[in-house]
Amino acid sequence: MDHEAFTPSATTMSSYRAALGCFGTGVTVVTAMTQDGPLAMTANSFVSVSLDPPLVLWCPARSSLRHDAFVSVERYAIHVVAEDQQDLATLFARSGDAFDSVAWEEDPDGPPYLTGCLARFVCARQAVHDAGDHSIVVGEVTRAWYRPGQGLMFKRGRYGGFAGLE
Repeated sequence: MDHEAFTPSATTMSSYRAALGCFGTGVTVVTAMTQDGPLAMTANSFVSVSLDPPLVLWCPARSSLRHDAFVSVERYAIHVVAEDQQDLATLFARSGDAFDSVAWEEDPDGPPYLTGCLARFVCARQAVHDAGDHSIVVGEVTRAWYRPGQGLMFKRGRYGGFAGLE
């Protein structure tokens, strides 16, 4: 049975979130080196914008305590999380400075690199745009890396894998 149509508003917020949750997304962890040390945030708002120049975007929530740090850094890395790295995604969704409990590498000239991820995009911030209760952070990819494997997915408030056709 179909639900009634609605206009997104404060009174229909839960229905709006439920409708958005029907769209599954990949899961990323964004990292940056700040003056207080390494910082990370789990995000599912990662999008490729352009191949030439190589641009990507992601959208941190303004309500996040990590928002201001991430929109102000010049360089950051976006890590595509592997299907077996749900713990990593959950960890950095809760705490941005929990690097003592994960494997990572320090780059003296850039952001921290998480190990074991499916792909990594090192970015130079190009623009930040206001977008309601989030910001849109556009970055130019200066370096990329990837490996074979399946990615972690997020849909309807839950993590899971992708059952592909083989």
